[in-house]
Amino acid sequence: MPPIPGSGLAKGLALTLRTMTRKTVTAQYPEVQPELPPRTRGVIGLFEENCTVCMLCARECPDWCIYIDSHKETIPAAAPGGRERSRNVLDRFAIDFSLCMYCGICIEVCPFDALFWSPEFEYAETDIRELTHERDKLREWMWTVPAPPALDPAAEEPKEIAAARKAAEKLAATRAAEAPPTPDTPAAPETPGGPKGPETPSGAKGPEAPDGPGGTDTPPGKPAGPGEGGPA
Repeated sequence: MPPIPGSGLAKGLALTLRTMTRKTVTAQYPEVQPELPPRTRGVIGLFEENCTVCMLCARECPDWCIYIDSHKETIPAAAPGGRERSRNVLDRFAIDFSLCMYCGICIEVCPFDALFWSPEFEYAETDIRELTHERDKLREWMWTVPAPPALDPAAEEPKEIAAARKAAEKLAATRAAEAPPTPDTPAAPETPGGPKGPETPSGAKGPEAPDGPGGTDTPPGKPAGPGEGGPA
């Protein structure tokens, strides 16, 4: 069915009339802070421990507003006869927010999750040079980064967490295998019918029978006669 001529104009006028009858609500900023979504692009925070000075963020930045300086350090061999290694040590990491256009490319290309968006936006300055935030200032912005949203219950476990859990389980199993066994004290065997008394070693003489009235022992199997310690 073709639309009725003038229906679009009527809908627009109806929306205008409904809006005119509502009370205007003005957010009293800065007394009332706005409720921003978690992924708001306010300022960039730096997690320095994850940075490997790969320079990807600086190379991919379309405004060239990221400045990175570093130097190399030699790490001695971990084992005798091993090879020494070298690593990059971060000296400077700065972002000029007077040039930044908040595209987020630096955060997307970082392979080690060293850059994060923070919803904070109140960092205006009267001097444009103060908008260049060094790594100490970028580290302070990290504490304002909101926690990531919870995963869906049916989602798979992140590969980083799964790898860390498997490594911890493997290390625990290795330590348990290398631990010396604990000596256990063997329990004494039980004798049916009650506790077992002290055993007499083989060939040892058992307890002797008490002497007769004559003071001499009676050989086994031989009756005691008169004069041999037996009854007269």
